[in-house]
Amino acid sequence: MIRSLLATLLSVFALTAHAAPWPELKLVAEHPVEGMRGGNLSGLALCKGELWSVSDRDDDQLYRLDTQAPVWQAQAVPMVLPPVPESGLPWGIRSRTWAAGMVRGGDLDFEGISCDAAGNRYVVSEAHAAVLQVPVEGEPNWLKIDPSMVRQARASGMLLHFNALFEGLAVSPAGDRIWLAAERERRGLLLINRQQTVWNCGNGCVLLSEAGVEMQPAQMLEPQALPRDFADLALFNDKLFTLERNAHRICRRDAANAEIERCWSFAADALTESRRYAQPFGLAEALVIDAKGAWIGVDNNGATRQDGESRPIVWRFAAPEGGWSAKS
Repeated sequence: MIRSLLATLLSVFALTAHAAPWPELKLVAEHPVEGMRGGNLSGLALCKGELWSVSDRDDDQLYRLDTQAPVWQAQAVPMVLPPVPESGLPWGIRSRTWAAGMVRGGDLDFEGISCDAAGNRYVVSEAHAAVLQVPVEGEPNWLKIDPSMVRQARASGMLLHFNALFEGLAVSPAGDRIWLAAERERRGLLLINRQQTVWNCGNGCVLLSEAGVEMQPAQMLEPQALPRDFADLALFNDKLFTLERNAHRICRRDAANAEIERCWSFAADALTESRRYAQPFGLAEALVIDAKGAWIGVDNNGATRQDGESRPIVWRFAAPEGGWSAKS
């Protein structure tokens, strides 16, 4: 009886925790994106002044975004990839991933892209729980990641479900640390460190493992309680920023322990009537933070929103008053 009551109270708390009124970010521009062969813009990165993107339907190319016009043009940059390394994911998840890739395209299911200060790009494959490095010079290569990362993640309740694996990553400017975001059920954040040629967990990979549900913002047509999720990560001024898709918010976190320091909502401008899609969940998939604001990429999965727009979208939100480091 006591255990049941405690579970009920925790559930109620999870549903009402969203009540804190996060300050709203202001939308200053939006840009449809043309030229992504598979559509499905699933990641953004700012690399030496240029915006890059990936699609979770394209295994053999990245996209450099030409941002000179209001409608952005995605310029394909082809890649030839070596075989994907074994990550330690169980056969059941790997077989479902293979089947899904055969049907929809995108066996690798690229879900995030980031860069180091030298301009090397890093792309996370959700399907294989692997990270691809695309250097400025030379051929792409898969990072050698200690299998204990996947074991620790699964032992903490993450990476247990098909299509709910790694959804984003952020790389330190020196290229010696990578943060990874597990998407949902349970969502979480992990950190791996480069030790010569191998990336390992140091004192432990798992910074955060979190279950529970949360109500969508009131601007949704029919708000509902959905599992807490992460859709992407960004690193700015030594702080980790998480894109929380169903909650329609960005949160600043301590990069060492993943604790929340501050959050901002983008629901008010993102969920105006003309920008709504018929889907009952959030579609923001990609995040870049800089001093002047945030770039948020929308993976519309080919859907058309109320105003008739069916291309992928990148929004530009202004930085909050006082900047991203402000305490209030």
